[in-house]
Amino acid sequence: MKNAFLGRSFFAISLLALLGYTVNPAMNWLQSKPNSKFGGVQIGAITYSFRSMPHDVDKLIQFCVESNISAIELMGDPTEEFAGKPKNPNPIRMGPPPAGGQRPQLTDEQRAQIAAYNKQVAEWRATVSMDKFKEIRKKFNAAGVKIYAYKPNAFGPNNSDAEVEYGLRAAKALGATSVTLEMPTDGAQTKRLGDLGAKHKVYIGYHAHTQATDVLWDEALAQSPYNSLNLDCGHYIAAGGKNTTASLLALIEAKHDRITSMHMKDRTTPANGAGNLEWGKGDTPIKEILTLMKSKKYKFPVSVELEYAVPAGSDAVKEVTKCVEFAKKLLM
Repeated sequence: MKNAFLGRSFFAISLLALLGYTVNPAMNWLQSKPNSKFGGVQIGAITYSFRSMPHDVDKLIQFCVESNISAIELMGDPTEEFAGKPKNPNPIRMGPPPAGGQRPQLTDEQRAQIAAYNKQVAEWRATVSMDKFKEIRKKFNAAGVKIYAYKPNAFGPNNSDAEVEYGLRAAKALGATSVTLEMPTDGAQTKRLGDLGAKHKVYIGYHAHTQATDVLWDEALAQSPYNSLNLDCGHYIAAGGKNTTASLLALIEAKHDRITSMHMKDRTTPANGAGNLEWGKGDTPIKEILTLMKSKKYKFPVSVELEYAVPAGSDAVKEVTKCVEFAKKLLM
């Protein structure tokens, strides 16, 4: 009996080693799968929330499991790095602008370097196999995490159709039903993206900041059934003006069948500084939104987007966990 137990233990450890994991007490996150679906509402996270902690694909999986996140909107950088995207030989770090001033202008040499690298990336995207993206999907699924949206930097007006289609194919390989991007200012761009989304049967989710209004998405939605909302409730409230709790809830009800995912953060109104606060301390009606989704049985996921300052002694994983628990208490 003892020998049989030792044999099974050795086999399990060997299997973990083959998968690239080191066996040590810090790996307790592997022991159970996450579940962040509460009361029928899928709480997820955009992996941008973990930007303050160095990570690759495997680290992201660990962060999700430790935060009890079972579904995500996956950012492009770690994904493409795993798939072999060329490294930028001359990365230009753009920090915040100096107090009261503008960022320094790029030099002609820097612009040329950026253009050359972007061309190299475009060529890579046009030919890259989807095998690595499928491998990423398997890794996340094995840990109990589903990828519902993908956000690579591939859907801008300067990106070719080939790059856009790469992003859509990658999304499908990852298991995502939508991609997300910042809301374009040109209707021709949303028409182009909507048409390509229809071709690949992947939804295009448009994200807005404080330019959000109740009619911002209407042109795009009319252009294609594959154009959709990636609604950010916190930014909507921080915009102020006609944007209120009542109008936000009405917008969700009116457009619920065109929302593919939602970002949640607790921002304040302009009168209160339009800040980003810990959940429950701002003006975003998180309770009312989640209650509405539960009662109406809306199926689109809600992404935790950690944008408030991480308190001293904490980290992004701990803060995302708090957000998940906050939502759970409201929904259970």
